[in-house]
Amino acid sequence: MFRGFYTVATGMIAQQRRTELLTNNISNANTPGFKEDQSSIRSFPDMLLSSINAKRIPTEKGLIHNMAQPIGTVNTGIYMQDVLANYEQGQLRESDFSTDFALVDGNLPRNAEGVQGAILFRLQHESGQGEAYTRNGNFTVDGQGYLTNPQGLYVLSDTGQRIRVNSDDFRLADDGMIYNANNQQIARLGVSYAANPAALTKQDNGLFRAEANLPSAYNANGVTFAVQQNFLEGSNVDGARSMTELMTAYRAFEANQKILQAYDRSMEKAVNEIGKV
Repeated sequence: MFRGFYTVATGMIAQQRRTELLTNNISNANTPGFKEDQSSIRSFPDMLLSSINAKRIPTEKGLIHNMAQPIGTVNTGIYMQDVLANYEQGQLRESDFSTDFALVDGNLPRNAEGVQGAILFRLQHESGQGEAYTRNGNFTVDGQGYLTNPQGLYVLSDTGQRIRVNSDDFRLADDGMIYNANNQQIARLGVSYAANPAALTKQDNGLFRAEANLPSAYNANGVTFAVQQNFLEGSNVDGARSMTELMTAYRAFEANQKILQAYDRSMEKAVNEIGKV
C-alpha cells in the first residue's frame, strides 16, 4: 500500500515539473531567439519481488536453507530525466531597426552522438569573466556607442573585443563584417559554434553559458551560416503543440491525484474500521 503512495507521488512530481516547463515555453512564445525546453520522462528500475521460504535440507544436522521464490516485478515510479533546449531555428521576422540581427543556420555538422551543432552570438558575461551566448539579436547602442543586448551585456567581435559603432547608422554584411556610414570596416560580429549544444547551461534572459569559451564559428570545419541585419529570429515554440502537451500533463497529474485519494481512503478505512475488529 505504501509503495503505491510513493509511485503515485513520483508521477505527480514529474507531471508538475513538466507543466512548469511547458508553461515557461508558452510564456516565451514571442521572445526573440528563445529556444524551447524539451524533457524526457523515464521510470525508475523495476524491483524484483520474491517470496522467502525456509526449506529443511535432509541432512544429519537438519540444516535449514532460505529459498527465494520469484513473484514478479513492480514499478517504482517515474522521474524527469533530462531537460534540454531545442536549438532548431525560429522564424525570421523583418525589423525596422539596424541594430536587430538574426543568425541564419546553414550547414551545421552533427557530432559522434548525432547531435547537431549550434551557432550563437558572443556576449561579455555580466561578471566580466568569460563569455555568454544568445540567439536573441535584439541589440541596441548604449550611451558610449557600444552594441549591447537588452540586459546591457556588450556584444563581442570575432576577436573578443567590444564593438563600438557610435550610432545606429552602420551596415552589417552577410559574412558578419560591420561597416560604418563611410563604408569603413569596424569589426566582425562575434559568432561562436557549439559542437555539442547539450553541454551548454541555459540561464535567464535567453543566455547560455559554457564551461570554456566556445570557438569561432567562422573557422569551424564544415560550418556555414549567414547574418542578416534588420531581422529578428522568433521563438521556436510551437504554441498549439505546447498547449496540447500542457493539457496532457495536467490530465496525467489529475489522474495520479485521484489514485492518491483512493489510496488515502483505503488507508483511512484500514485504520478506522479494520483496526477496531
